[in-house]
Amino acid sequence: MTDAPTPDRDGTPDPILVLWATPRSTSTAFEWMMRMRGDFTCFHEPLGEPWHHGDDAQWPRADAERHQPGLTMASVLAGMQEAARTRPVFSKDMAFYVSHLWTPDYLDHFHHSFIIRHPAKVLPSYHSKMGDFEEIEIGFAEQRELFDRVVAHTGSVPPIIDSDDLLEDPPAVVEAYCEAVGIEFLPDALSWEPGQRDEVLWYDTTGVWHAALKASTGLHAQERTYGDISGEPDWILEMYERSLPHYEHLHRHRLGA
Repeated sequence: MTDAPTPDRDGTPDPILVLWATPRSTSTAFEWMMRMRGDFTCFHEPLGEPWHHGDDAQWPRADAERHQPGLTMASVLAGMQEAARTRPVFSKDMAFYVSHLWTPDYLDHFHHSFIIRHPAKVLPSYHSKMGDFEEIEIGFAEQRELFDRVVAHTGSVPPIIDSDDLLEDPPAVVEAYCEAVGIEFLPDALSWEPGQRDEVLWYDTTGVWHAALKASTGLHAQERTYGDISGEPDWILEMYERSLPHYEHLHRHRLGA
């Protein structure tokens, strides 16, 4: 167990506790649980804003009309670090947002953890919401590469939770995660009232991406299901074949394995 991410008395920020995800991986529900704790300042994909709409946008389909002058990766990180001077910070983000920034110094800004989900579930779900998309917008390869870089840089394996494990037994998986990152397990944080989730809507302007979270009342046990990609177009099937080895690599290291 590592030390809990709490700011030093002199105001120097500790590394930001970050959960690196892929889209459609139950990661926003996990983020909402972290918000319910009440002891973290939480950020929802903050690095995604400059990746999509900032001065150094990397999004393949960057929209000039949504460009935000002055928004950069550096400015967002500075904002999170400023928040971390007075309170622990948790951020849920995508590994592919920062794949162009992976230096040892950059990695040291974060206390790394990961959430994974089988591509047979991620890809159809994302396709149903997005339509056509590029492989970088899913980021299985980038998530694996970031994991490998963190292991090589720190000499230890960061915590990984699998979406299926989380949904099958939320209390056990969340407790294991809390133990792994060095924070107190707060069972009450697994439940909440349904309602609008404005904190996670900077990208989801229509609310379609987080409709399930809006209607949810917490992380509750669900029967394990299995993805079916047989009806997906060929380009999705090809993407699945490329993505599966990256998921399997991380799955071997998940909590409880």
